[in-house]
Amino acid sequence: MHHSHHTVSTTSAAQAAVPPQRRAHRVAGAVATLLLAASGALALHTSPSRAEQLAAPAIAMPAPVVSGLPDFTQLVERVGPSVVNIRTTARVPMRGLRGGLPGMDEDMMEFFRQFGLPVPGMPPQRRGPRGGEPESRTVPNGVGSGFIISGDGYILTNHHVVEGSEDVIVTLTDQREFKAKVIGSDERTDVALIKIEAHNLPTVRIGNVEQLKVGEWVMAIGSPFGLENSVTAGIVSAKQRDTGSYLPFIQTDVAVNPGNSGGPLLNMRGEVVGINSQIYSRSGGFMGISFAIPIDEAMQVSEQLKGNGRVVRGRIGVRIGPVSAEVAESLGLERRNAGALVSAVEPDSPAASAGLQAGDIITHFNGKAIDSVSDLPRLVGSTAPGSQSTLQIFRHGKTQQLAITVGETPASANEAGSPRSGGASQQEQAKANAFGLAAQDLSEAEKKNLGVRGGVRISAVSGAAAQAGIEVGDVVLAIGQTEVLNRQDFDAALRKADAKRPISVLIRRDDWAQYVLIRPQG
Repeated sequence: MHHSHHTVSTTSAAQAAVPPQRRAHRVAGAVATLLLAASGALALHTSPSRAEQLAAPAIAMPAPVVSGLPDFTQLVERVGPSVVNIRTTARVPMRGLRGGLPGMDEDMMEFFRQFGLPVPGMPPQRRGPRGGEPESRTVPNGVGSGFIISGDGYILTNHHVVEGSEDVIVTLTDQREFKAKVIGSDERTDVALIKIEAHNLPTVRIGNVEQLKVGEWVMAIGSPFGLENSVTAGIVSAKQRDTGSYLPFIQTDVAVNPGNSGGPLLNMRGEVVGINSQIYSRSGGFMGISFAIPIDEAMQVSEQLKGNGRVVRGRIGVRIGPVSAEVAESLGLERRNAGALVSAVEPDSPAASAGLQAGDIITHFNGKAIDSVSDLPRLVGSTAPGSQSTLQIFRHGKTQQLAITVGETPASANEAGSPRSGGASQQEQAKANAFGLAAQDLSEAEKKNLGVRGGVRISAVSGAAAQAGIEVGDVVLAIGQTEVLNRQDFDAALRKADAKRPISVLIRRDDWAQYVLIRPQG
């Protein structure tokens, strides 16, 4: 009892020590607290408390999300020994070496050399046989990574890692060092194959790029300093990313820098799905996105490099462009944004021999669908020259099969097409129809010169056709799915067309052919 009384009196003394104003605030706070508690008690049966709301997500979260976070340690232990460090040297002229003290120009350095004096700030050089200074010197050229694809010493890396090098030195994780031979290198895909003289080496497992999914965890592993692996991880941001290059890249948010460029990109099964390529990040450092060369493409290149020392690519001799969804719909193509529109056929090319025409839409090559215009050059390029192949095309509303013999791409072939030259002939004053077009027949000489069976030349443009970009002098080869051989075909096709709906017109201008969508006005 005494203890209890002491506690009460202590509390009373504490209250007495508090000024009346502060006591009033405390009382008010206590009343507010009681009111809040009462309202909370009243609401207990209708809504969860704040604590319960905070706890609810944690309770609702499924356990596998936490336990499913990736653990890369086993992958690093398993794959790490297959990843190698690559450093290169290059021979440069001595006069090209910049050294000496800050502010020392070439003439001052030459003064020191002329009198046989050591150049300040430059390491001493071994003199040549005549006592003069050597003409060139070996200097470090670059550093990167690679990975072993066969036990007898074949290694994949980037072209830009070994480009222009005199010596290529490979260091394994067990600290063994080898001088490597460059078997072949392909600038177009940034893939290089090198070999060291060794046996029973640990190798990587090659994965399936088609099974790789966007959002999947991936890991980049490199060996920038030789003895230890450098590991970064992230997810697949996009597949078949078109960067304007030859390859459909794998885009990730994995940090790739010069040190681990050339190393493998791995899935969570420890299989290689790509080669990390720092050169395509277009900057000196990591900017949030990285690109990897798909391993299936890289392996095809490596097989050619191993067999021929270079990559031989097929070609068929066409210039191509995309097929828009609107044009595909107006022509009755089932698949939107698919296929490659033939804008020009090179004379005496495999495509010309096969009967391919400007305005054809290539939908399949050797049975493989052309999902994007960039698919065609890749599929043709990976086909051995001389191979008998098949093209499925869409021409004037009908699907056709063409047989074609693939040719070889010259080493210095210009991939870009010639630019379209603008400029139309003088505008004629003629009666244009509802679509704003008037035309006249082609002469036999014009047909022969253009290499076409027929067509009509635009003589007047107005309204919707002018807005669509059609110009006087353009040649019309087809309207919708109907081939236009002469003025009679042209007039009939326009009469048949619905003046309230867009129509696709296949236009030939100079060396190019493309579909133009005319939208009726009003």
